[in-house]
Amino acid sequence: MAAQHLVKKDEDGDYEECHSLFWRIEKGAVLQEARVFFNDARLDSRRCYHVITKLLYLLNQGETFTKIETTEVLFAMTKLFQSTDKGLRRMVYLMIKELLPCADEVFIVTSSLMKDMNSKTSDDMYRRANAIRVLCRIADGTLVTQIERYLKQAIVDNNPVVASAALVSGIHLFKTNPETVKRWTKEVQQAAQYSGASLVQFHALALLHRIRQHDALAISKMVTSLTSGNTVDRSPMAECLLIRYASQVFRDSAGTGSSRQLESDSCRSFYDYLESCLQHKAEMVMFEAARAITELPGMTDLLMAQVISALQLFLSSSKPPVLKFAAIRTLNKVAMTHPMAMICNSMESMVSDQNRSTATSAITTLLKTTNDPATADCLVKRITNFMSEIADDELKLVVVEAIRSLCMKFPGNYRAVLEFLSKNLREKGGVFEYKKAILDSIVSLIREIPEAKETGLLQLCEFTDENFKFTYLTTQILHLLGIEGPRTSDASRYIRYINNRVHLDANASVRASAVSTLAKFGAMVDSLKPQVLILLRRCLFDSDDEVRDRAILYVNTLGGDHDSILVENMKGFLFGSLDVPLVNLEKSLRTYLASASEEPFDITSVPKENETEKKAQSKKPTTCTTVSVSSIPEFSNFGNLFKSSEPGELTEAEIEYAVSVVKHIFDRHIVFEYNCSNTIPEHLLEKVVVAVDAYEGEDFTQAGYKPIKSLPYGDTPGQAFSAFEKPKGVLAAVGKFSNMLRFRVKEVDPTTGEVVEDTNGVENEYQLDDIEVVPADYMLKGEEILDFRHAWKTMGPDFELVEEYRVDQRESLGEVVAAAINLLGMQPCEGTEVVAGNSRSHMVLLSGVYIGNVDVLVRLSFGVDSSSKEVVMKVAVRSKDGSVSCAIHDMVESG
Repeated sequence: MAAQHLVKKDEDGDYEECHSLFWRIEKGAVLQEARVFFNDARLDSRRCYHVITKLLYLLNQGETFTKIETTEVLFAMTKLFQSTDKGLRRMVYLMIKELLPCADEVFIVTSSLMKDMNSKTSDDMYRRANAIRVLCRIADGTLVTQIERYLKQAIVDNNPVVASAALVSGIHLFKTNPETVKRWTKEVQQAAQYSGASLVQFHALALLHRIRQHDALAISKMVTSLTSGNTVDRSPMAECLLIRYASQVFRDSAGTGSSRQLESDSCRSFYDYLESCLQHKAEMVMFEAARAITELPGMTDLLMAQVISALQLFLSSSKPPVLKFAAIRTLNKVAMTHPMAMICNSMESMVSDQNRSTATSAITTLLKTTNDPATADCLVKRITNFMSEIADDELKLVVVEAIRSLCMKFPGNYRAVLEFLSKNLREKGGVFEYKKAILDSIVSLIREIPEAKETGLLQLCEFTDENFKFTYLTTQILHLLGIEGPRTSDASRYIRYINNRVHLDANASVRASAVSTLAKFGAMVDSLKPQVLILLRRCLFDSDDEVRDRAILYVNTLGGDHDSILVENMKGFLFGSLDVPLVNLEKSLRTYLASASEEPFDITSVPKENETEKKAQSKKPTTCTTVSVSSIPEFSNFGNLFKSSEPGELTEAEIEYAVSVVKHIFDRHIVFEYNCSNTIPEHLLEKVVVAVDAYEGEDFTQAGYKPIKSLPYGDTPGQAFSAFEKPKGVLAAVGKFSNMLRFRVKEVDPTTGEVVEDTNGVENEYQLDDIEVVPADYMLKGEEILDFRHAWKTMGPDFELVEEYRVDQRESLGEVVAAAINLLGMQPCEGTEVVAGNSRSHMVLLSGVYIGNVDVLVRLSFGVDSSSKEVVMKVAVRSKDGSVSCAIHDMVESG
């Protein structure tokens, strides 16, 4: 295991080699040094330092120690506890934490660590704190029970270092021994009231929240008690943490996302607390409160006014740069949702701030909120001066989008905006997404603002004259010139730029696009046709086949001796919009080539209706009604039908036989209804049956099937059925089923519809997609409840089950909410399925009926973890049956 080889330069300029402490060290040699130096009667602290450092290096490089080697090291390190060297003792603690001894090795160091933990010497507070951390790191459940009394004493210790270490250790222990930590509630509450040190309050509040995190009512009571009384002088860090908890309880308590949230006493008290924190003496508390209020749902412009004023206090020149940036970024977010509430006077001074990120955020905020065209024009000119100094490409995209929106708001400022965009487009460097965003903005301005068309096209022409590395963007510009250029007052001014691309560009794709653009000018502007033909004839000698072929086509089209009607038809075909689907055109051309016809191809013969969509639409089968399912003799004894699913396609839209399936759910059975359609006029299908096999999940038993006797060509589908019985004692059985369509094909005269004589038919089969029976198939959407809170209380907490889950990262919180509703298959209530665009938390209220006619209510609380960007979903279920509540959680966990 070799470390990095170092090279050092001496005073004379020559280089000489030297080696680091870890150069070519070996585990065996280091372990031998540990045996010698750790057991030396006269401990050499410096040598012990070096040996422990080498051991730590080996561990961090992935070296593994055997059980015997670990035991030897631990026994040898017990001798180091006799040393009074504080630095060496800290290295010993670190080594024990990194070794992580197993259960039968912990006893080696336990007594030494407990002795340090219970030391009463006043100058040993750091030794006590470190011993607590190490013990909690290596302890199992049995050891934690033995040292629990000492840890509870440490939590209320007068020394803040020791108390803080015990509280942090409790936070880590809660992951493995939650029941033990829950017994510390009294001591943790006492530590939360301790005003002697800021970290003790902060860690105590965090541990108290961790203990009660699964009990929403307990969290609400805790936050209410801490926010209502002012007897304790809390530290700024603890106050910031309490603000986050209060804002989270506010969102969970209301849930509807409207301004009516403040009408309830609990929500109003939380909001009053957040509002009072805006007057706190600590700046970090003021900012945290302001940020929390801006993220609350249902805030009006009037409620935002005080928050905006508090944030603008941080924009003065005397404030630290990080605080100014945080405030301007928060104001930028507020401007997206409450632009009318913004007061931008103090932000104008931030435009010239030395920190470019702060200045850029200030300008984009002003661009979103300004109502004065003159001010907007000035802002565009100011941001032009330092746009190149912005290193973050994502921030540049935000600026470009803000500039584009501003121009749409004030069309008269298009000259300054186009100048800004074209300058940044021509600048060297920048990623593709940034350049594309600029080009898209220019194109949208050209199409939306008529006065900006010619100016924008000329700037794009100048841009194409430069050596640009993005071929896609260059071809897009040439395509735009071909559409918009001929319609301008002086189309000839663009010919020079386009011709330069033909002869100067090394990329064949760009030259081919330029040839097509030139031809469009010649076809649409008669006065330019002679000049364009001369330029096109020069392209006949190009080195690329594509360029030459295009030039030949356009020269013959524009310069040929054709009558006027044919010329117009050719122009419409080559340069006009294609009014037939490409799929239909391709099919017609293939048919024409296969026929070897001497007649010219007629494009008017191509169908204008999309045949693929028409075919797919015609294959949509109708489903069998629930009455007919129950009336089938084979299934008449299955009892009452609980639910029928929506049709699901089992075949692709383009194949000859279309099959969809509907799942009919009974108490003890599942019936699959296969709706089959024959789309081939020459075929008649007989003895159509779907062979079904349950290959994954529960042990289903087939209870019967019903084939289709005859399936002729037509829009009316036939229904085949297959029934399965669920395993005994399992109401919501899940599984996967494979499907094989088997039938006999007979040829039919399409004109008469009669079977061709002497045709016995051919046996055939076709593999269909699999069917999956999921837990949501056993959930029926309930009625939309207008007063969900009353229904929730009426249901009662007897069979309530609450769990918390982490959801994988998605594009947005709305996508997570939609996926959860779809997974459970329940009815959203009170419009909670709609998620605000900038929301970081949301609550969904669902009602449903589980199989067996059991009413179920579910409350889903979503929150975005600010550190990991993961979504945390809290699921609370109430029903009249405990097994149903467990089944709902199983659905969530499996999904």
